Amino acid sequence: MSKDRNQDPILTMRNVSVNFPVKGGLPFLKKGIIQAVTDVSLKIKRGETFGIVGESGCGKTTLANAMIGMVKPTSGEVIFNGKNLYKIKRDDFKKTRRHMQMIFQDPFSSLNPRFNVYQIISEPMFIRGEDDEETMKERVVELLKLVGLSPNDLYRYPSDFSGGQRQRLGIARSIILNPEFLVCDEPVSALDVSVHAQILNLLTDIQKQMKLSYVFISHNLAVVKNVCDSMIVMYLGKIMESGNSETIFKNPLHPYTHALLAAVLDTTIRKDRKQVILKGDIPSPINPPKGCRFWQRCPYAMEGCKTIPPENIEVEKAHVVACHHVNGFPEIELPKDYKNKVNMEEDS
Repeated sequence: MSKDRNQDPILTMRNVSVNFPVKGGLPFLKKGIIQAVTDVSLKIKRGETFGIVGESGCGKTTLANAMIGMVKPTSGEVIFNGKNLYKIKRDDFKKTRRHMQMIFQDPFSSLNPRFNVYQIISEPMFIRGEDDEETMKERVVELLKLVGLSPNDLYRYPSDFSGGQRQRLGIARSIILNPEFLVCDEPVSALDVSVHAQILNLLTDIQKQMKLSYVFISHNLAVVKNVCDSMIVMYLGKIMESGNSETIFKNPLHPYTHALLAAVLDTTIRKDRKQVILKGDIPSPINPPKGCRFWQRCPYAMEGCKTIPPENIEVEKAHVVACHHVNGFPEIELPKDYKNKVNMEEDS
């Protein structure tokens, strides 16, 4: 009896790293390498919303681009629907790539100002070359209604729309080929707060209707908490903490996750809320720290953190943390059966 395909993860990444070469400013200067993503492994289930959070420059978008074939990893594997995305033939890659789409962060720059609505949304179908004009028009009108726009907008241009309406056009364009996997790269960050809920509700409705799997990239942890089933917290190209979203928000264990949550605007008055202020700047991805990449800004750092990379420790079900000192934070309760597997001795 064959295994049910729906039980398999839709996407798996194994030890994925993405490096970008940097040329020296002068001929005699040594070339460098930007380590945008380093040794990332994860699994995304079918139908779930997978969150990626972290500061600007931590590698969120680069990781997402590697997921869908827009950036080729320097090393590692990306498995989509059982196929190694970067080892299949070019024709197979093109066919597979149709099932993976992206909603871009900026609705103002992601739409061609010289194209009208019909041209913008139907372009993926036109490139595929399998549909006639009447079929494409019917599909575009159908999607305009789905995203809350009017068929009368068919021949208008992006300059005629507001930011929220442009993002709706971007959403319609991304789902016109009926994808299975959709990357939402901060889809509401460039929009007014008043339309955030509208776009998020629209994405939720589309996911239920089309049974999509989402990767949701965001700085807004409140949004991630509400829409994501599981998540990872990234810092300088590496995963600091990962697992079930509800579990991480309820019991954050990595000091970086603590700092991110402390920065979330909270309208409730709670006396027990502790302020966390990180000192210093993010290290350069050209020359990242040898040990834990967060140690220079971590209030709990010790000598071993400087030179020994932390292991990924499953502290409880669906909750993995990469930290040497995970069981030493004040006011944090770990499961009774938790065993510290990290060698915290200093490097001799």
